[in-house]
Amino acid sequence: MKTRPHFEIRVMGRKVRLGERTVIMGVLNATPDSFSDGGLYLDPAAAIRRGVEMARQGADWIDVGGESTRPGSRPVTAEEELERVLPVIKGLRRRLPLLPVSIDTTKAAVAERALEAGASILNDISGLRFELRLADVARASGCPLILMHIRGRPRDMQQRPFARSIWRSLEEGLARSIERAVTHGVRRRQLILDPGLGFGKTRAQNFEILARLDRLQRFRLPLLVGSSRKSFVRAIVSGEGLVPAAPAKGRGNRGSSPARKKPPSGLPFGDAAAVAAAILNGAHIVRVHDVEQMAPAVRIADAVAQSAGRGWGLGA
Repeated sequence: MKTRPHFEIRVMGRKVRLGERTVIMGVLNATPDSFSDGGLYLDPAAAIRRGVEMARQGADWIDVGGESTRPGSRPVTAEEELERVLPVIKGLRRRLPLLPVSIDTTKAAVAERALEAGASILNDISGLRFELRLADVARASGCPLILMHIRGRPRDMQQRPFARSIWRSLEEGLARSIERAVTHGVRRRQLILDPGLGFGKTRAQNFEILARLDRLQRFRLPLLVGSSRKSFVRAIVSGEGLVPAAPAKGRGNRGSSPARKKPPSGLPFGDAAAVAAAILNGAHIVRVHDVEQMAPAVRIADAVAQSAGRGWGLGA
């Protein structure tokens, strides 16, 4: 295991030290069509209750999203996205005034209104590729900005030819995102990187990233990993291999949006294993749906990392 460096960021005006223990970010999708829980929390009252429940279960941050980014999904307007997320963010701020809320959006207009409503972290799955003005919002607010790597867009990311070298694509893509942010006045100490598991990668590439996550320490920035409930985890839990079997003739192709299936009974164990692997390879933050089930795995992985005698160094 390689040393996980420490970093300091400011969230809600307070210093947060990343690396001493793993931060748990709870996923709260206020959408009708997300891949894992679409529709469950479209009602603001239900979403707020779920956010409070996740906080009680151990979530350090809550990530609110109003637009599905599952494979094959289509974008929604800023107005529709705002209708979904603003009541939830405002309600969480009233109920949990000290808990940081992240807004999962690629739109500057949504980010601005969400910050006004009480959000304190920006989570951009496009890494500033879809709307560069989001960097201006981050610069003006001074809040943390999560930059994720994605190949293509959600509607076509699993239909495009996959990268022959995922590490070249990942490292060059994240470097461009960092450059865009810094060029537009965002300070490096505001940035968090996310390799974007499941976003335009093959099943094997996702596991390769998990296995060698510490390669991204070259950027000297905190790392966030989101593997929760994703198809590459489901596949292995279900007994499939790293390389998907070829579809039967006449039954679709690689680019088809997969039909929703009942998750395998062992999925929580698979998710916990992926979370532990991410932490032991350098993740500072894990983004999860099932906070109560994942919290023990996070604590065990942190204990293993600490007991390995890692020298905790302060990052740049």
